[in-house]
Amino acid sequence: MTAVTPRTDTSLVVTGSPRHGRRPADSRRDELSGWLFAGPFLVAFLLFMVWPILHGIYLSFTDQSLTGAGGELVGFANYADALSDPVMWQSLGNTAWFTVLSTVPLVLIALVMALLVDRGLPGQWLWRLSFFTPYLLASTVISQIWVWIFNPQIGAANNILMAIGLEPVSWLQDPNINMMAIVIATVWWTVGFNFLLYLAALQNVPPQQYEAASLDGAGTWRQIWSITIPQLGPTTGMIVILQVLASLKLFDQAYQMLGGVSSDTTRSIVQYIYEAGFVDYRFGYSSAISYIFFALIVIIGLGQAIVTGRRNSAKAGAR
Repeated sequence: MTAVTPRTDTSLVVTGSPRHGRRPADSRRDELSGWLFAGPFLVAFLLFMVWPILHGIYLSFTDQSLTGAGGELVGFANYADALSDPVMWQSLGNTAWFTVLSTVPLVLIALVMALLVDRGLPGQWLWRLSFFTPYLLASTVISQIWVWIFNPQIGAANNILMAIGLEPVSWLQDPNINMMAIVIATVWWTVGFNFLLYLAALQNVPPQQYEAASLDGAGTWRQIWSITIPQLGPTTGMIVILQVLASLKLFDQAYQMLGGVSSDTTRSIVQYIYEAGFVDYRFGYSSAISYIFFALIVIIGLGQAIVTGRRNSAKAGAR
């Protein structure tokens, strides 16, 4: 019996070129097309982001004035003056106090609003619209609305106080409570965004968990405490970070509601930067304060990232 040797056809074998390779000209053409598409963004990024940052750093080491005078290098003199400036530290304290006062209700109220809508509150579309609409309004509109509400003579806030037997107060004129008035306006204005984030997160909670808890006899409050809140942990962390960063930039509503009048109890660090640069004409000094503030924000962000990373590592290790 003769063995049959299979015939090997080498006519289809092509040597000297990769099977799935592309010509170098095609790769260069694709690379050039990518740069052309990214070019407009890169130009805008360099002009409106990188250059202002670098120029601001340079100004912080000079005695540049808004009038055009100065411009001489003074080294770290502006930074030394800022760190020894009691008004700057007071402004930072006001900003931190506002951040604490606003972040807590903005998280809790948004969670309650989302739970009410998610649990089947009648007329959900109307509640969603009413909760989120204020966030779409401009700061000037919000400020004007709350200036009317806080009017000491005809404002709705004092009318409500008198209706329940309390004395009217000067919401925006009294330095003891004007910060609280700004917090109330800010919470009403921005809580809709956090509400939307919580509502989206609630819709991702598996309904089987609630069904299993109901079969075990868990009531609504027990389900919220044991199932909903733990599932919303990552969303809550993200909301807290976003809210802290937003609150640290307090300026618009406070400046507009108080008519541009600075107060020792409401002057934020951003407003002090504005006053130093555009009222006192000290561009170099205001730039130095800006980068001190920027450094503090970076430190806060890094601290939050470290804490979140360790927490996630601990959860992964527990699993």
